[in-house]
Amino acid sequence: MAKRDRRLLRFAREMRTDQTKAEDRLWYHLRARQMGAKFRRQEPIGPFIADFASLKAHLIIEVDGDSHESKERDARRDQWFLERGWFVLRFWDEDVLKHTDDVLDVIDLALRHPHQVHDPLNRE
Repeated sequence: MAKRDRRLLRFAREMRTDQTKAEDRLWYHLRARQMGAKFRRQEPIGPFIADFASLKAHLIIEVDGDSHESKERDARRDQWFLERGWFVLRFWDEDVLKHTDDVLDVIDLALRHPHQVHDPLNRE
């Protein structure tokens, strides 16, 4: 197993204690295998930290807030994950907070039938 970057692990640990409201709400539904898969939050994967990751399902869920504006960086990051077999879902904070059930439905579909999720990166 590859050695993990201690700084990245420390930063991930800090991020777990400072979650956004949207991340907190989503974690409430993802933890303890409530969606039928085990998820980890703020999980270091390679040179990145995924907001939520199911290692077995190879599914990453990212929750982006208002201050999140780097589409090019996200595209490079998502491409890195995709090239390594990860399926990436992105949601806006507002969608997680206001349309939680819809977000959970997309996650459930991605867990059961990822090929049916037409736009895994939520790009327009």
